Amino acid sequence: MRGPAAAVHAAGAAGAVGAAFRAAVRAATGVAAALACAAFAPASAADAVRPSRDFLSPELRAQQDDPSRHPGWLWVDQGEALWRRAPAPGTPSCEGCHGGLDAMRGVATRLPAVDADGALTNLEGRINRCVVQRQGRPALAWESDALLALTAAIAQRSRGLPMAVAVDGPAAPLLERGRELYRTRQGQLNLSCTQCHDERAGLRLRGDRISSGLGTGYPAYRLEWNGMGSLHRRLRACSLGVRATQFAPGSEEYLALELWLAYRARGLPVEAPGLRR
Repeated sequence: MRGPAAAVHAAGAAGAVGAAFRAAVRAATGVAAALACAAFAPASAADAVRPSRDFLSPELRAQQDDPSRHPGWLWVDQGEALWRRAPAPGTPSCEGCHGGLDAMRGVATRLPAVDADGALTNLEGRINRCVVQRQGRPALAWESDALLALTAAIAQRSRGLPMAVAVDGPAAPLLERGRELYRTRQGQLNLSCTQCHDERAGLRLRGDRISSGLGTGYPAYRLEWNGMGSLHRRLRACSLGVRATQFAPGSEEYLALELWLAYRARGLPVEAPGLRR
């Protein structure tokens, strides 16, 4: 076949091939979209808040339960030593005021809490208040080994006990602030905490399972960090992940959010020090 007829025939064949290709692309795109929707569809069982350990792999769960294989216990050991040791001559140790660490049993289940001055304070804040007011030292830096160690050693004494934070009286408006932060879409990705930790709890994200988003395992040793970190460090990582404003550790925003997370975990056990991916 030659001349214009050949050209028309070739154009028709090319058009048929192009149409078939576009149809195949549309079909593949539709399949991909369906798979994506299935992967990110809300989980029917996600309406119930579950302990964080439920979302760990069996291997990580067993390691979290075994102090001999849990690297976070290095911070617990350091915290126990700091508890007993006076920071300077004539300065009381933590043990000198509070007695042995076993006296701290149950403390982590009740924090954050509103102090007498009206400020919402978590465990790190309580420790630093004692450091400044009782020991006359500068406050320990957030994410410092000393603060993480003391927090881990104290929180560990409440391991297995149910969370029971107070949310009445002066805590009520702070709880509402935390609830608002948890449910508000944030950042360039326009996502809220609840979209991941309620609607998609149990699904996989980058090889990890999305949990109910509780703070019961913090401070925790994260394999990603290769070290121990506070809940506020984790909240900052979430803020970064959705390209939202990262508040300072100890900020009013993260403290209110921590209170809301503690309220959501009411009745569930403290797992600190946790072990996370």
